[in-house]
This record gives sequence, structure tokens and C-alpha cells, in this order.
Amino acid sequence: MATLIALLAGLLFGLGLMLSGMANPSKVLGFLDLAGRWDPSLAFVMAGAIVVGSLAFFFAGRTRKSFLGLPMQLPASTTITPRLVLGSAAFGTGWGLAGFCPGPALVAFGAGYPKAVGFVAAMVAGMAVFELVERAKSTMQQA
Repeated sequence: MATLIALLAGLLFGLGLMLSGMANPSKVLGFLDLAGRWDPSLAFVMAGAIVVGSLAFFFAGRTRKSFLGLPMQLPASTTITPRLVLGSAAFGTGWGLAGFCPGPALVAFGAGYPKAVGFVAAMVAGMAVFELVERAKSTMQQA
């Protein structure tokens, strides 16, 4: 049942990304172009996402189990670290250069956008390099 609900939630999320224009890199880049022909329409999408996310975290923080009876897993740390700041900067830089972030890139990939193929390939390669570096660090710390 949890897998079916996850599938439906993912499909709904993907549909929302497509309808809002978040899977269209030119629309996203238009939103990020503050000095040029700025398109503020995605601000409403982001504001809506912040409201929904805030409500979800508000209610999730007051329970130990999800609606499906699964354990609630929320971040334990609220510390802002250099690693978090650098990761956020890398995320924002990639978003600004390509007009994609991971969720919309996967939706655009599934919809057949050619630009998304390169982005998703680079994203997967980046995740693989990160995993290799983390494993190497872990191995070095254990030795």
C-alpha cells in the first residue's frame, strides 16, 4: 500500500511540476533573470510549496507515525554547517545554469526533453562521485 501511495504522490508531484512550468528550463531561467525579462509567475508556485511544506512539517512534528502507519523520519539536526551552505550553493548554481533542479529534471527527462537527458546524466554522475568520496572518507576514518 505504501508503494502505491508513493507512486500516486510522485505522479501528482510530477503533474504539478509540468502544469506549473517548473519542468521547463526556459520558464525557470526567466524567473531567475532578475536583471532581464523577469517572469515572476514561479514565485507563486514556490510560495504555495512553502505553505504546503510548512504545514506538512508542522503536523509531522507532532506525530511519530505517518498516515500509513510508517515511522516518521524528520531531520534531527538544525545546525547550519559549511557543508550545507556549499551544497546549497552548488544546487543553486546548477539550477541557475541549467534551469533544472532534480525533481523537475526527472519529470522533464520522463517527458522526453533532450536537455534533461544531459542534466540527469550529469546529476547521476555527480551523485556517484559523491558516494565514492564519502565511502573513501569512511574507509580512511575506520583505518
